[in-house]
Amino acid sequence: MANRKAKPKVFHKMHVKTGDTVQVIAGKDKGKVGEVVRALPELSQVLVKGVNVKTKHVKPQQEGESGRIVTKEFPIHSSNVMLYSTKQNVTSRVCYTFTAEGKKVRMLKKTGEILDN
Repeated sequence: MANRKAKPKVFHKMHVKTGDTVQVIAGKDKGKVGEVVRALPELSQVLVKGVNVKTKHVKPQQEGESGRIVTKEFPIHSSNVMLYSTKQNVTSRVCYTFTAEGKKVRMLKKTGEILDN
């Protein structure tokens, strides 16, 4: 058998980070606002609290244990979310700017709100 090289992991640049407040702009949960719990740059997906919740039936693992139904959030594509300003209740695209100290930070285009501290 020929030696196969493992594919290198590709990490996609995303406009959202863990801890950002976002609004879903497409899909069954359109309009919902939540916080990004986890970013998955290798899949270009994000896990948003309270969005894309699915129920999963779990079989009993041990004898005497009963099965249960678990609700869990599943990832959605990062292109389906947009950054959300909680102060002005509006979604906005992101741009990059520099502070007085020369540090590069993310800023909401509509409101001018700086995201990175």
